[in-house]
Amino acid sequence: MEKAGISLSVDAVVFGYQPEQGLSILLIRRKYEPFKGGWALPGGFVLEGESLEEAVSRELKEETGVQLNYLEQLYTFGDPKRDPRRHIVSVAYFGLVRPDHFEIKADTDAEDSQWFQLDELPKLAFDHLKILEYARERLRAKISYEPIGFELLEPKFLFGDLENLYMSILGRSIDRRNFRKKMLAFGILDELDQKVKNGPGRPASLFQFNQEKYFQHQRDGFHFEI
Repeated sequence: MEKAGISLSVDAVVFGYQPEQGLSILLIRRKYEPFKGGWALPGGFVLEGESLEEAVSRELKEETGVQLNYLEQLYTFGDPKRDPRRHIVSVAYFGLVRPDHFEIKADTDAEDSQWFQLDELPKLAFDHLKILEYARERLRAKISYEPIGFELLEPKFLFGDLENLYMSILGRSIDRRNFRKKMLAFGILDELDQKVKNGPGRPASLFQFNQEKYFQHQRDGFHFEI
């Protein structure tokens, strides 16, 4: 959509999480100039009569094959020089998913799409590294007021899997004893009678999320210092 020489676009920051690899990011290789052949976030221009949410969902599906029910609006990036073509304002969105739940496939103006580990990123086009860093900070802040993990961990998991998820998002170690005490106090985890062998030592208990309490805390929010 163009008005007074300004165009409107959307970008999607899709974080992936797998217990073995940690956090990754979904990128596309651009088919056309500018930055032809370079890596970038999925995204594109908002069409006439299209909402921002419709636009980001469409672009994500067209360029990667990934279709998400919900992406959270992140921030608006409007530096007049952020795109060499003209003044293009981008509204960025972000989400967190399991990569193995999707089969990615590039299409339209994307030559390729691929998951990258955050510590092995290629050079990104436009101001997309800035957008990515902004999204990562938002994600780190998000886990202090909203539980995360329901769609990222297996239905039954070790408590250590939940710890590793939070450490991957934070990018640092945590006080495991304090984390366990606080997380159990929220009542969003049910400890099961099932135990599994996890390395040397005694078998460890499996946990599952208490769906009712989990989604209640998601709606109402909670204060969680890690």
